Amino acid sequence: MPARLIDGRAIAQTVQQEVRQAVEARLAAGKRAPGLAVVLVGDDPASHVYVRNKRRTCDAIGMESRSVDLPDNVSLGDLLDVIDELNADPTVDGILVQQPLPGHIDTEQVVERMDPAKDVDGFHPYNMGRLALRLPRLRPCTPYGVLRLLEATGETYKGRHGVIVGASNIVGRPMALELMLAGATVTVCHRFSTDTPEHVGRADIVIAAAGKPGLVRGDWIKPGATVIDVGINRLEDGSLAGDVEFDRAAERAAWITPVPGGVGPMTVAMLMKNTLQACEDAEQVASCFLP
Repeated sequence: MPARLIDGRAIAQTVQQEVRQAVEARLAAGKRAPGLAVVLVGDDPASHVYVRNKRRTCDAIGMESRSVDLPDNVSLGDLLDVIDELNADPTVDGILVQQPLPGHIDTEQVVERMDPAKDVDGFHPYNMGRLALRLPRLRPCTPYGVLRLLEATGETYKGRHGVIVGASNIVGRPMALELMLAGATVTVCHRFSTDTPEHVGRADIVIAAAGKPGLVRGDWIKPGATVIDVGINRLEDGSLAGDVEFDRAAERAAWITPVPGGVGPMTVAMLMKNTLQACEDAEQVASCFLP
């Protein structure tokens, strides 16, 4: 029986509706809308598309969106100055610096310069460390969104075997932490792994996040597994493909995400959820200092 598709667009709409209702409730109570500042460096076409989608989503759910567009040749010092200004601005609850950054910019310095309480991408070492210690606060958006997709299928975690293909700081590593936090047994395959097909073949949950089209072959998938394809790769003919050999995998899996329309929309939705949380967390902290 062919796998059932996990509709990331529909689930993302549900998350955005939840956030929109929370924002409306804040406004009705006389509070301000959460504010997200999006910093874009350079003219990368894909980055412009991603940033435009994030700004459009902010508008749709009633959040304040601030755009900071900088030239490709901006210095590291000037970019850090911009982050300092946003850190100090009480109307900015979330800061997102769109990646990838130009080669002359040290991405780690940029991420670490952000106030961890405004790091709505969830990449700051403070937020990653809290996740590792089972004390999550602002969580990396894509793994956070994958959990929501899995929950929509009724997937359980405790005692289940999750295999992640790819060990990036953005997806693979925090995804492993999220699955462990949920009670799964986790294996992470990476470029030095020599038995990836064997690991994938034993997995109840497969999460492909290596950025290589078709890397995970369909005949590796255990019958009845749930397959989440994080990869979004543009092929020579201009079409998009995931990291999983979709047609063959869909013949064996119970659930599978399409590309596009699977994980991608969830990343933006969870970014909005993180921004709302950052706003509410900041208010709670501020209330502790009131007389």
